[in-house]
Amino acid sequence: MPPAALWRTLRAHQVYGANTDVGKTIVSTLLCKALQPQGPVSFLKPVSTGPLDEADDRHIQRYAPHTRTQCLYQFDEPVSPHIAAHQPSQRTTSVPSVPSDRQLLDAIHQTLTSWAHPHQPAHALVETAGGVHSPGPNGTSQADLYRPLRLPIILIADARLGGISASIAAYESLQLRGYDVHSVLLFRDDYYQNHGYLHAYFAKKAIPLVAVPPPPPRPDPTDPDAARRDVEAMRRYYEHTVREGRLGSVVEALERKHVERWERLEAMAEKAHAMIWYPFTQHRGVAAQDINVIDSACGDYFQSYQRDTLEVREAASASASASALRATFDGSASWWTQGLGHGNPDLALSAAYAAGRYGHVMFPGNIHEPALALAETLLQSQGNPRLQRVFYTDNGSTGMEVAVKMGLRAACARYGWDASTEPIRILGLKGSYHGDTIGVMDCSEPSTYNKKVEWYRGRGHWFDFPQVSMKEGKWTISMPETALGAELQYGSLSEVFDLEARLHSEAGRRYRAYIHQTIQRLVQQEGVKFGALIMEPIILGAGGMLFCDPLFQRCLADVVRQHPELFGEQIAPQPSSPTGETEGNRDWSGLPIIFDEVFTGLYRLGRRSAASFLQVHPDISVHAKLLTGGLVPLCTTLASEEIFRAFLSAEKSDALLHGHSYTAHAVGCQVAVDSLQTMMRMDHEGSWQEYQNDWTIPTPTTETSVWSVWSHGLVRDLSHAASVEGVFALGTVLSIALKDQQGGGYTSTAAQGLQQRLAAGSEQFAVHSRVLGNVLYLMSSLTSQPGSLRGIEEVLRGELL
Repeated sequence: MPPAALWRTLRAHQVYGANTDVGKTIVSTLLCKALQPQGPVSFLKPVSTGPLDEADDRHIQRYAPHTRTQCLYQFDEPVSPHIAAHQPSQRTTSVPSVPSDRQLLDAIHQTLTSWAHPHQPAHALVETAGGVHSPGPNGTSQADLYRPLRLPIILIADARLGGISASIAAYESLQLRGYDVHSVLLFRDDYYQNHGYLHAYFAKKAIPLVAVPPPPPRPDPTDPDAARRDVEAMRRYYEHTVREGRLGSVVEALERKHVERWERLEAMAEKAHAMIWYPFTQHRGVAAQDINVIDSACGDYFQSYQRDTLEVREAASASASASALRATFDGSASWWTQGLGHGNPDLALSAAYAAGRYGHVMFPGNIHEPALALAETLLQSQGNPRLQRVFYTDNGSTGMEVAVKMGLRAACARYGWDASTEPIRILGLKGSYHGDTIGVMDCSEPSTYNKKVEWYRGRGHWFDFPQVSMKEGKWTISMPETALGAELQYGSLSEVFDLEARLHSEAGRRYRAYIHQTIQRLVQQEGVKFGALIMEPIILGAGGMLFCDPLFQRCLADVVRQHPELFGEQIAPQPSSPTGETEGNRDWSGLPIIFDEVFTGLYRLGRRSAASFLQVHPDISVHAKLLTGGLVPLCTTLASEEIFRAFLSAEKSDALLHGHSYTAHAVGCQVAVDSLQTMMRMDHEGSWQEYQNDWTIPTPTTETSVWSVWSHGLVRDLSHAASVEGVFALGTVLSIALKDQQGGGYTSTAAQGLQQRLAAGSEQFAVHSRVLGNVLYLMSSLTSQPGSLRGIEEVLRGELL
């Protein structure tokens, strides 16, 4: 887990250089001396290269006595750390091996924690090596390597020729990664006068800049007394520069910004409580202390401010030096959007590029490269030859609104229905949820989400369906209707998804008969007209993480496509392939099939498309959530050419009159292109092979593995827990249904106790999670590391076993 770094009494700053050889250590020495009247001062050099007698911490010891210094890893070779650390002659001052990025961060955090006095203000400087993007021991850019700490920055600008450009570029690189730059320093050079230009540049950003005199030139190295003279000259330089008071404004700024940061964090919850109206929240009973204050997020973790814990620690004068920020695993993937980690610098750069190139441009009648590239990428990557058109919206709910409009128009046009005079309904599944806008609310059965919305009517029929979970070590399919047969059990999840074998089973026959008879009764006896079949493939998310038997969804699609006469179509059905294709014809049959892959698509379940589990090609498919890797809102509704043609006519009023001011927002489209390419590259390169190996169990008829980032052993063990009704894991999703004597459901409180215990966590680490009634689910990103996930699994074992 990334260490979170904020202490009330310790003013810790990271010193970055705009380039190599800009005087970081000289400025750090000046700062150490200037800060000493304020209290204890410490200097930390995480990684140093070159001869030991020339090390930066030795320089501080010589010229800023009374400063506590430490170097964590010292390597002999005077080259970049990523080269020096791997030289045969490498030597370290601590562990005799090259530290991992995580080990380095942990060592920094532990050192700073040991320097934080419970009651005495102190300062610490953490000096980097080289420039902002100079690599660390493992080749990671320092700007990314140290980002989890997110220490405020003192930037040492470059006073040399070309230094203006280098300094601004360094600042922008830091800002792009979410750092706060508190001050800028550089040497004064009256020839190039970089300080004048940069002073004006940073003044616009309210960042103080101070130019200090350059150090004295080094004596002639041939002078036998050169070393002594150099030391004396540098001592005079440091004493004179500090005595002049040039750094007083920097010291004041660092103190002021530290206090302001604390004041903001302490006030945020109260202000939010007074001003914010939260979604899906009953505010009666919600207090300010219930609101989680998030200072930043990085990778899979929030850095959360622990106000109450801090107050208790300080009152007890125990462990008061611990950080006030705690790493909290984002167990809901920030409402299912996180795919490539919080603060992903590549996606941030993509967004900045598109923002700089376009901002936002009007879309109707125009095209820009990101929108076209995203459309091409999606259509080519989905593996669905039906899909030929892309419609852009800004979130899953509005994307589903568009899908419903598409499907209903196509059905009404084919069957000659007039929706203004007769109700047109949809077919779906119980527990489905497609968003909170008025139209798609009506596509779900009455529930807590919609039945108290005044305009809700509920226009459809929703099949109850068999559900999959592991119970007492067996993959179990529970039946809601006796007509569907008895409970089924399988030895592996791969067997559940082996549709080629299961289609001709007794269960498949019963499913098809039940679905056919139900639709026939509704249409022929009750006169219901259906305009579309809408499904969330495999997992119904907001309805309670309901894992539908994939065979049932496949049979539902097959019945709809293979029996168009059920819906009034006066043509004989043609033999079709498992995907519903007919020879030479990709037109829809029976009803347009809409797949809501807002949650389940784009690798959420371990595959590029959730439709591939069912081997069904929908006529309309909706994608959001992971589309932009968790950075910006965007949604796409993909449709077949036949659906598109239903809107073609000579009348403008027949067009799909739906849109948003920010339709095909260039920033979102560019981020989505890069996000999708990253995910597909990870898939191609086998980034999830370790997880797949844990779950792969070969079956006679399928070679495609069904897998999860959550370990197979965890699922098996939790399925035996006395308090667990059922559990499953697929892709990045882990769902735990807890037993509830009241029957469960969205209003159940059975999972709240577990949720609260995970949130309480420990002083260093907690888990943020969401519950859906008696179901607690956890979700990782696609870049989550096995070590982090196994640590969370141990927490779950401790709570439930």
